[in-house]
Amino acid sequence: MAFNVVLVEPEIPQNAGNIARTCAVTGSKLHLVRPLGFEVSDKYLKRAGLDYWNLVEIYYYDSIEEVMDKFYNGSNFWFFSTKSKKIHSDAQYKDGDFLVFGKETKGLPESLLEKHYDECVRLPMLGEVRSLNLSNSVCVGVYEGLRQLGYPNFKTEGEIPNK
Repeated sequence: MAFNVVLVEPEIPQNAGNIARTCAVTGSKLHLVRPLGFEVSDKYLKRAGLDYWNLVEIYYYDSIEEVMDKFYNGSNFWFFSTKSKKIHSDAQYKDGDFLVFGKETKGLPESLLEKHYDECVRLPMLGEVRSLNLSNSVCVGVYEGLRQLGYPNFKTEGEIPNK
């Protein structure tokens, strides 16, 4: 099943489109928490996701609390934040875990991070840069989880034509 990617109030359609594409190629489900900073029919959203939209299961919610009430079991959520002290690769991901990401301009609400501090992870970065692009962060998080699971049912070898 792979992972569940949760975007809390995403603002930029191109990021959401790229994330949808990541979900399509990894078998991950996409959970979008309103308000969204774009219309789901937005041409930039569709263009960024290319022709992968039919391969993605997408769910919509009115709040992160709605997602938590429905799915949280105490050990299946990882909250990605620059405010965490734990590195993302130190987490022990399980099939079906929820990887939660905040909006591009503010990240996740501090109250949520404080309540789930031990489940918060960060992507290491150099210097004083605020953060990595949201779609890149999601990709790094999903692929670290898949690496830990051994890329189940994934094609892991390519081939050069005529070789």
